[in-house]
Amino acid sequence: MDIQRAKPDSTVDILEKGRGQDGSEISLDRRLYMQFLAFGAAHAPSHYVELLDEAGILGVLYEDLNDPYGIGLLTFSEDPDDFLTKVRSLLRTPPFTDLQLKPEYTMLGRTYAIGYENDLEQALIRRPIERVTDPTLLWVVWYPVRRSGAFEQLSADEQRTILMEHGGIGRAYGKADLAYDIRLACFGLDKNDNDFVIGLLGHALYPLSAIVERMRKTRQTSQYLTNLGPFFVGKVIWQSQGAGE
Repeated sequence: MDIQRAKPDSTVDILEKGRGQDGSEISLDRRLYMQFLAFGAAHAPSHYVELLDEAGILGVLYEDLNDPYGIGLLTFSEDPDDFLTKVRSLLRTPPFTDLQLKPEYTMLGRTYAIGYENDLEQALIRRPIERVTDPTLLWVVWYPVRRSGAFEQLSADEQRTILMEHGGIGRAYGKADLAYDIRLACFGLDKNDNDFVIGLLGHALYPLSAIVERMRKTRQTSQYLTNLGPFFVGKVIWQSQGAGE
């Protein structure tokens, strides 16, 4: 039997879009995936550092501020298969098998463009890697969020206004060198049906808490979020080298 394959629908566009310096539309079919896993029963974190280095894993290891035996592992790749091969293979070998996974903190997301970026490769690939591997940004808070369906029913202009209020706070903290963010989309990638994964990174812990407090007063958080957290709070003990090259 001659099986005919359906031709791809040319009307479906999955490219990330931005705007060039001349205002013309630009696009890129690349994005970075990031996965966060948290574990308990980590009695010797320095030992895991050695093994991560030896395995050539691209990522960051954190000590969990709220668990004296807790760690968090962030890994990233443009190819999601790497989480099933390189990362999973390492975590299924001793001493990682002695760790206790905390599934409530598991997060997986992808970078995305919002349409105005003039350098998509920088925005989608290089900048997120540079931020999570910056040796001066040692404190982090990672958490998932979910918007309510009511937000999606708003007009594009009203959504834009709400997001500009939210984004303006983030930009102000970044301009002051107090906090930087990583924004990942996780539609269909999260068991709890969250929409986004957020990472806040800074030189100190207090500004990260302060920015969450400030965001509470925005329309998006106060009116249009149905889920926020759980929050993982940690400090870097290892970062992969040369990941942003």
